[in-house]
Amino acid sequence: MKHSNAIEPVSDRLLHAAVEVFAEYGFRDATVRDICSRANVNVASVNYYFRSKESLYTQVLAFSFREANRLYPQDAFLEKNIPSEQRLTLFIRNFLNKLMDDSHLGLHSKLITREIADPTKALDDILKVEIVPQINLLEEIIQPIIGIKADKLTIQRCLLGIYGQCLMFKHSRSIIDRLYPELIADHSAIETCAEHIAQFSIAALTQIAHQQEKSTS
Repeated sequence: MKHSNAIEPVSDRLLHAAVEVFAEYGFRDATVRDICSRANVNVASVNYYFRSKESLYTQVLAFSFREANRLYPQDAFLEKNIPSEQRLTLFIRNFLNKLMDDSHLGLHSKLITREIADPTKALDDILKVEIVPQINLLEEIIQPIIGIKADKLTIQRCLLGIYGQCLMFKHSRSIIDRLYPELIADHSAIETCAEHIAQFSIAALTQIAHQQEKSTS
């Protein structure tokens, strides 16, 4: 898709075009020439505005996370005065809706998925700036549910278990569409799935907390 809006800054046009090209081809197979062609700019523009293809790619990944957070604000579950179970439900609802978005945000999600499956040097920056803060936030949310006696490895398994339930819907969507299409038929169905994941996770976390109490009593 050509980006022909002359009013839009060149750097922004390059970012939007790069999201499309990197999502479609991945970092290694994407070309600067194709990105510049889609942005309707001179082929030297990438070096001028971003220094290199690698630097552009890193900024495109960061932009993709920012765009996802802009469309799906995190304000609701950042509030520490609400019950942890409610915060977890809001966190899961936000994350699953973000993953299942079929709008242009789907390109950003595809781009991030490609990077995780076939990582480049940019992943280290993305981990530090975007992913680790989210993991730390989720840990903060589940800690009161799972209890203070849970060890580090147990907490890590729980974190990945929650993420894994959500990511299953994203990465196995073609299978779910064929097996159980009603589960993700529309926004309401996705919301129901998010509620289920939250209830399932809260029950598991509570059970683990009880087991921890028994083992130390």
